[in-house]
Amino acid sequence: MSQTTPAPRVCSHCDGFPVVHITTGSVTPDGQRRTLSAACPACKGTGTRTAPAALVRAGK
Repeated sequence: MSQTTPAPRVCSHCDGFPVVHITTGSVTPDGQRRTLSAACPACKGTGTRTAPAALVRAGK
């Protein structure tokens, strides 16, 4: 019997949008906007959260 892997849980802090780009208001010499990227500190930019180790081992 095959086992299916459960879908990863979406991060509750960023709702699956782990990296955002924020405009600084300035532009580069060729006319593009300068941006800064910010990653979610909870999931470190992955967009998913893993279950705690105790919950993973409970089914064994």
